[in-house]
Amino acid sequence: MPRIDLTGTAAAVTGAGRGLGLAYARALAAHGASVVVNDVDEEAAGQAVKAITEAGGTAVAEVVPVGTAEAADRIVGRAVEAFGRLDTLVTNAGILRDKVLWKMTDDDFDAVISTHLRGTFTCARAAAVHMRERGEGGTLILVGSPAGQRGNFGQTNYAAAKAGIAAFARTWSMELARAGITVNAIVPVAATAMTETIPAFAPYVEALKQGRPLPGILRKGEGFGTPEDCAALVPFLASAAARGITGQAIGIGGDKVALWSHPQEIRAAYADGGWTPETLAEAWGTSVGAQPETVGIPAPKLEEA
Repeated sequence: MPRIDLTGTAAAVTGAGRGLGLAYARALAAHGASVVVNDVDEEAAGQAVKAITEAGGTAVAEVVPVGTAEAADRIVGRAVEAFGRLDTLVTNAGILRDKVLWKMTDDDFDAVISTHLRGTFTCARAAAVHMRERGEGGTLILVGSPAGQRGNFGQTNYAAAKAGIAAFARTWSMELARAGITVNAIVPVAATAMTETIPAFAPYVEALKQGRPLPGILRKGEGFGTPEDCAALVPFLASAAARGITGQAIGIGGDKVALWSHPQEIRAAYADGGWTPETLAEAWGTSVGAQPETVGIPAPKLEEA
C-alpha cells in the first residue's frame, strides 16, 4: 500500500475555518503539506491554524472573502510568501441563500454565485498561473455537491454554482493537462451546518454532536458521515498516487466513495428527414421519453433516530 506523503508541498484551502474545509486542511497538514487556511472569519482561521500547528503541522492564515481576483491573488501569494510555492488548491468556500425561484432575490443569487462559482474560478485561475509558471504541475480540487449533480428544491443559486463547478473540472482538466495539473471535483456528503438544515438528517447530526455514532444505514447506505470521513480524498488527490486522475467527479461520505457519471445521452430515436412537433409527440412516450430521468437528491431511507 503506497504511503501518502505530501512533505515539501504547499496547499491552500478556501473556507477552511470550520466544517469540511477545516477537515481538508487538517488532513493535508497531517500528511506533510504546509497549508494556507483561508476564511472570512479571522477568529475561525486563527483557531484552525492553531489546531494544525499544535498537531505538529504547518499552517498560516489568509483572511479574505473569496470571489474577487484580488482575493485569489492574496491566497496564492500567501502560499508563495510563506512556503515558496503552491502545489494544491482546494476551493471549498461557500454560503447558502436558499429560496424557491419566485422568492429568490438578485442579491440571494449573486451572493452564492460570487462565492461558489466566481470564487472557484478566480482562485483556480490564480493557482493555475502560478503552477504553470513554476512548471512542476499541481492539483486543483474543486468542491461540488449532490445538488449540482441532481438539483435540489430551493437551491437555484447553489445547485447552478455546483453544476458549474463540475463543468469547470472537466474543462480545466483538458486545458491544464499539458502543464501536469490535475483537476477534479469532489462531492462530499457530511454532517455539517448545511446538512443540519435537512429534516431527515437533523436528528442524526444532533446525535453526532452528543457523541453518538452514526448508524451503518447512514454511513454505508447513504454515504453520510463526518467531515473527517470526507477529508481522506483530498490528500489522496494531492499526492503522486493520483497523478493519473483528472476530470472526474468523485463522491465521498461515511464509508462510501463513488464515481459520478458525466452527463451523457442515454437513449435516442431517429426519423428520416428530421422531426416535426407532431412526430415528436407521437414517439416521445415510446422511445426516448419512455423512462424519464429523475431529479433532486433522493430522500434518505432512514430509521427513527
